[in-house]
Amino acid sequence: MNPRIMEHNRKAAAMWGSGGRAYNEISRSIAGGIEHCVTRLRPSPGERIADIATGTGWTSRAVARCGAETTGIDIADELLSAARDIAREEGLSIGYRLGDAEYLPFDDGALNAAISTFGIMFAPDQQRAAAELVRTVRPGGRVAIAAWTPGSNAVAMRQVLQPFMTSAAPSSPPPSPFVWGTREWLQNALGQAFVVNSEEGTVVSRFASPEEAWDIYAGGFGPVRAVAAGLQGQALAEMKQALLDWMGQFSTSLGVALPIDYLVTVANRV
Repeated sequence: MNPRIMEHNRKAAAMWGSGGRAYNEISRSIAGGIEHCVTRLRPSPGERIADIATGTGWTSRAVARCGAETTGIDIADELLSAARDIAREEGLSIGYRLGDAEYLPFDDGALNAAISTFGIMFAPDQQRAAAELVRTVRPGGRVAIAAWTPGSNAVAMRQVLQPFMTSAAPSSPPPSPFVWGTREWLQNALGQAFVVNSEEGTVVSRFASPEEAWDIYAGGFGPVRAVAAGLQGQALAEMKQALLDWMGQFSTSLGVALPIDYLVTVANRV
């Protein structure tokens, strides 16, 4: 199938891709949650596995190290370019393709498994993204999802940024991405063709200081970059201070240790 980015996701592609390779530092900070999901997926040599919303490829590299035939899919060319460079530097053979979680570039039943770590959850058409997982994963295959839970600090950070967002809220806001962090929603979205099991986890993102956390998020994390880009002068300084103050509450004598709760779900197709 030819790659296709849904029209309503083109703005998001530019936003997520804006940090380029610097996004890899975001993945580093949540690597424990990524590895948790890969461990529960249990990739095997020779399996055909897709990493959906791969970003700079952290998850796809972990899957490829298990010997699977791995493809990383993302809507952002800039992230895919970085993922290719890093995989080449690490001597890993991974195929990276431009693609949309709502329109995966795979034939029906082409995959032994699909995985997405803190990525597919941000697809605005959630039902279509879930349906694409159902379509592309063959009987006997599986889907592994890691997603932030509705009560996590990922939500709290969004709330810190909310007052600084300059664009008007849509009249019909999209559904919360954090429903992907609930077992019940995933069971309903994937349907009776899947047996769904989940377990909770908490990843601790560690930074030297609140200032380093700001530099990493403002440098590589698309949503923070997008909010900052809409501000200048005093407003930008206030946004930065708000995030510094919020991060500061997680300070230890060694730095910042930010806990973020998530759910890992593995759905086996019968």
